[in-house]
Order: sequence, then C-alpha cells, then structure tokens
Amino acid sequence: MNLEKLERDLWTAADNLRANSKLTAAQYAMPVLGLIFLRHAYNRFLAVRKEIEPGLPRRNGKPRDLVPGDFIGKAALYLPPSAWYAHLLAQPEGPELPEAVVTAMEQIEAHNPTLAGILPKAYRGFEPRLLADLIKTFNSDHLKTATGDVFGKIYEYFLNKFAQTGAQEGGEFFTPPSLVRLIVNVIEPDHGLVFDPACGSGGMFVQTGHFIELQRHAKPHQRVVFHGQEKAETNAHLARMNLAVHGLEGDIRIANSFYDEQPELINRCDFVMANPPFNVDGVNTNEVKTQVGQWDDDAEAAGTPQTPEAGKRLPFGLPGTNAKTKAISNANSLWVQYFYAYLNATGRAGFVMASSASDAGNKDRDIRRRLVGTGHVDAMVAIGPKFFYTRSLPCTLWFFDKGKPAHAVAPACNSHDRVLMIDARNVYHVESARHHRFTDAQLANLTAIVWLHRGEDHKFRDLVARYQSAARKHLGELDSRFTDRHTALYAALTLAESFASTATLDELNRKRKDDDDQAPVTADQLSEFASQIRQAITAAKDHDDELAALLAAAESERATADRPHDALALTEQSAGQQRLEALTDKLRAAIKAIEADHKTCGRLLEQAEKTLRARQSAAWDGKQARELRRALAPADDIWLKTHDDQPTPHDAALASLKAALHFIAQGHWLLHRFPEARYADVAGLCKSVTRAEVAKADWSLTPGRYVGVSTDIATRDETGSERLKEIAAELFELEQRSKKLSAAVLSMLEAAL
Repeated sequence: MNLEKLERDLWTAADNLRANSKLTAAQYAMPVLGLIFLRHAYNRFLAVRKEIEPGLPRRNGKPRDLVPGDFIGKAALYLPPSAWYAHLLAQPEGPELPEAVVTAMEQIEAHNPTLAGILPKAYRGFEPRLLADLIKTFNSDHLKTATGDVFGKIYEYFLNKFAQTGAQEGGEFFTPPSLVRLIVNVIEPDHGLVFDPACGSGGMFVQTGHFIELQRHAKPHQRVVFHGQEKAETNAHLARMNLAVHGLEGDIRIANSFYDEQPELINRCDFVMANPPFNVDGVNTNEVKTQVGQWDDDAEAAGTPQTPEAGKRLPFGLPGTNAKTKAISNANSLWVQYFYAYLNATGRAGFVMASSASDAGNKDRDIRRRLVGTGHVDAMVAIGPKFFYTRSLPCTLWFFDKGKPAHAVAPACNSHDRVLMIDARNVYHVESARHHRFTDAQLANLTAIVWLHRGEDHKFRDLVARYQSAARKHLGELDSRFTDRHTALYAALTLAESFASTATLDELNRKRKDDDDQAPVTADQLSEFASQIRQAITAAKDHDDELAALLAAAESERATADRPHDALALTEQSAGQQRLEALTDKLRAAIKAIEADHKTCGRLLEQAEKTLRARQSAAWDGKQARELRRALAPADDIWLKTHDDQPTPHDAALASLKAALHFIAQGHWLLHRFPEARYADVAGLCKSVTRAEVAKADWSLTPGRYVGVSTDIATRDETGSERLKEIAAELFELEQRSKKLSAAVLSMLEAAL
C-alpha cells in the first residue's frame, strides 16, 4: 500500500466538503477526524472480536453477545451495533444518515467513559450525499485492513492539512512534525512521567510513542505516563482522540497553564516538552506572584551559588510588567521557567519558543542569567522561517538537562559550564513555497551533533554506518533495476523500428478524409523517423556502456550490501566513504542517461501515433505501446497515469540511483564536518560555548551570535540548492494562482455577455 497516495486521496475526498458545501474547514475538521477515529475503532473492534469470541460461553452453538467488559485490557473500544461502521454504510442517503453518525458517537461515549464528551457530533449540518460519500471513502479496501499505525499516520496527515487550511486560528493546535521529532530525538523521552502543559492536539505524546516503539522496541504504555494540559476544549478533545487513534492513554486536562499549577507535577517530571503560544501578554501578575521562588542576586554576585527554590514554578523571578495594566507584558519567560520547574533532578525538557525570547532584555535577561547559572541549559537550536503552517516567523528550540554531568565527558563535550549552540536556519527542505520541513536525514544529522556533544560518539558512527549500508543496499539493486528498464527500453525501440521499416504510406493514409486536419504522412517523415530511431539505439547502447561501467565500479560495494551495518572503526568508515563518494559522478551520469533514453523513446512512441498515424499499421501494437510508454515514464505522468501502486521501471531505476546518492551525501555531510567522529565547532553550524562566553554576550542564547558564518563551499551549495527549490515552488504557486485568476475572469466575462 502506498500510504502517501492513500493520504492524498483521502484528503481530496474530505476537502470535497469545502468545495461542495457551505461548511468551512473549521466546521468540518473535527467531524472528519471523528470518522477516521470511528473507522479505526471499528477495525480494532473486529480484530479483537475474533480473539474474544472463541472463548465465550455458547448457547445453541452461538457465542453470547459481547459486553464492554470483554474488551478491558484489549487495546480496543467496545462498539455497540449502532456504532459499527458497517451500520453507517447501510444507512440510506437521507436526513437519517447524519443522525445515525451522531448516535454512533454518543453510543461509543456511553460505553467508554474515558471518551465521554470528546467525540464530535456536528454532523447534522452536513449535506447527506456528501456525508455518505465521505463514509464510503473511509471504507476503501486499504482502510478495511489498515492497522493502528496506518490510521495514526492518516490522522496526523489530516491534522497537518487542517492546520494549513487554518481550521483553528493560528494553527495553535498543531506543531509541525519536523520540530516535534527533533525535540523527541534530543531529549529521548523513554521512561517515567512525560508532561506537556500546552499539549494542543497531543503531537508531542504521539511522537514519544513512535520513539519508544522504534528506538526502544517497547510498548509506550509500559514505559511512560502522559500528562497534558490544554486551555482550548476543542484542542483537548483533539488530543484525546489523537491518543486513542494511536493506542495511547493519557491524562489530558482542560486548564489554563498560567494559573493552574498542578503542584503534584512540579519537580516530578522526567520529561517536559511543549510548543506554547508565543509572546502572550496580559497574564495577571497577582495570580502568578505566589509561584515566584527566592533568589539572592547579591549573594550570587558575591560568588555564592544559588539553587532554584523547589516547589516553585517561577524559580528565577517575574518577567517585566506593563506599566499601565500591571500585567505580564510577555509570557515567554513564564513558559521557560515552567518547563524547567516541572523537571525532576535528572529530567530533560525540549520546547519551541519565539526567537526573541533568547535575546530579550531587562528582567528576561536576568531570568536567563540565573537559568544559565544552573548549568542545566543543554542546547539551543535556531530554526528558520516557514516551518509553521500559518506563520512564517523563525523560532528557537530550547533544551534543558538537569542530569547532565558536571564534568566534560569528552573534549568540548557537554558539562555544566557549556551550552551547545546549533544554527539550523540553513538546514531545511522546501516542501512548498510556504512551507519548509526537515527530512529524516536532516533530523538525524542535527541529532548526531548533540550526540557528539554529549560524548556519545558510538551513536554518531552507527548513524554513518547505517547511511553507508543503505547506500550499498541501493547500489545492490541496480543490476536488476537496470535490466528491467533495459527490457522495456529495447522493446519500445524494437516496436518503433519495426513500424518504421514495414509501414507503408498507403496504409497510414488510407482512412484519412479530405476534411482531416492532420496532414498526410510523407516518405520524408518516415525516413526521418527511422533515422531518429537509429540515433536513439546508438545513444542507448552508449548509455548501456556507462551503466555497465557504474556496475563494475560499484561491484565491491554492491557485494557487501547484505552485511549488517556494524559501526566499523573510524578509519574503515572513512575509507568506505571515500570509495562511495568516488561513485557519485557515475551515479549522476546514470540518472541523466536513463532520463535521456526514456524521454527520447517516449517522444518517438508518441510521434509514431500522433504524427505518423501508427495505429493504421499492422506492425503497430497500440496496447503494447501504451504499456511501454508507462514503463518508461514517471508513474505520476498526468497523461499516462496508472492506479498501480508498483513503481514503473523508470521510477525504480531512478529511485535506486537517487537513494544511493542521497545516503552517500548524508555520510559525507557528517564525516566532512566531524572527520574524527568527535565533537568540534563548525563555523556557521554549531559551537560549544561556556557560561563566560554567554555572559560576555549579555546572556544571549541566540545560536547565530556564536556560530559565525560558514566558509564551506559545499554548505553554501546545499543552501543554494534548497533556495532554488524554494524559488521554483514559488513560481509554480504563482503560475497556479494566475491560472485560477484567469479562469475566474473568463467566467465573469461569460456571465456578463
């Protein structure tokens, strides 16, 4: 199953509501997510029912009816028949259908108290036909057999898309997965109590669950306890549904985190992570004064170490207040202290914060000074613009670690006296003109810098080993992939050559009518076509030699493709990286060769049919020609689009080549910057700074003030490449807008005439 294609298809169907109804994205977001939830709950119900029924008491050969108690501890919800998805599918397409969906949601809540008042019920405003279509859409064959992980990803995809459409003001309910994953990668929340006091739709918890399953190979509920707090009731409901869809459990409270302290969690959490609202003003100073701890600035200045007061959420003091309203003028420093105060003695925190918070002056600066003085600021990561869906402002990720050692684990490694500064503003992938994200490799590479700074060099070398192993795996695929595309290419050239050599002008023109717009086929055209085929065959043979040379050069690497990716000694890794990088020019040439061959051949097949009237010839097989054009073109070619999820020979060959290049490039990115597999400052990227350096910079925690500017040409090339992608995306978006505007103008003109 192609999950990305399934997600796109489902979203297109759901977004049909916006195009063909009076509903706004805000009105249909929760109901659509509710149907995804219901489809998943029904799948889980059916799977667990199969497990339960054989052990049930039987009467007259039939098991007794299921009851809610049968599902306790089964990671599934009990669904009464009126809440079965099959029941909704059987409903007629009329006004009773929206009512049936509402009843289903009410019945699920009635039999599952933990969901009481959470599930969406705003279906009565849906046009029955559109609702019926949507219910059928979520009943595709793929979704009937989909697992919880698939539904979890679909749910996340829809949250992502609703955030982009502005279904909630500011997109505050959803943190982009790129940022959440980087936070999770750095703090590694794999045990104990995990708290998010601004949890939105629960994305931090979901990514924590993924981390535990993928990295710790364990069940999340066996390792962690989730606690969340969210001011907006709708967002809290989203979070509870999100957890349920992913098979997770958590205590999500509806509360304002500025005033609801949850004292039982202060100094008790193993991990805290959040994406709080930025630059909030108007927090009542009188209501938070009691949260302030004692701090003796005079004693600190005299050299007496100060310890943050336990049990206080604001151990470093109050931020500045508005002179007129007497309210907190900016709550960023409140959040920063909350995240610190909830941690236990070895806890870690990671959170998103406005870039201005790391440089703010006056009382905010004093708070940062006291915070840095604890030695618990672990790392700061600057993030460029366009990562959020509704705002383009840059941000900064903050990381605390109360359990980091007071001494250096390795040269320049993390200690109470050091803070790792990473400037990742030039690290991004252009998703669209408005949106950037991190790729999996970029996330891993940024995390690897943190590993090195902590002295965890073995993790760095293991990542390099995985990259090199992946590159060799894809190199090992080339032989079969080249064979498949070779077969399709020469079949197409043979078909075209046979047509050119046997077709006659009489048969090509015999059905042509006098009023036919197409000119008759001429002898010169056939002759020129035959010449083009001969040139294409010659070029293909030359390209075959290039591909054979690549296979020969990569033989030693392809031979090791099946070996485990053990982290070899650094000298062996470096030597292996050099061998892999020596193949890059040949890999790029192979991509150009295949694209040239396939483009030429596709053009010839199209020319034969459209210009030379090849379908009139007995030597032409139209069905075979179409199949070969598909095989030699990208699967998403709009004119040759196929519903087959399998990659075409064109796509398969290029995918292996590009994947090999990609993983070779990732190994280069790491070893080029850290050739000794030890932490080192890299201009323009990262710097390990001491508290004395931070003090000299007026207690700024902005990475850009420390890392400098890169002089690395390769780094500038990488950044320039992404910028070109960004420009191309912007041009494409402008072109699409222009087309829509032109269509609207034409429509208005037609209506006026």
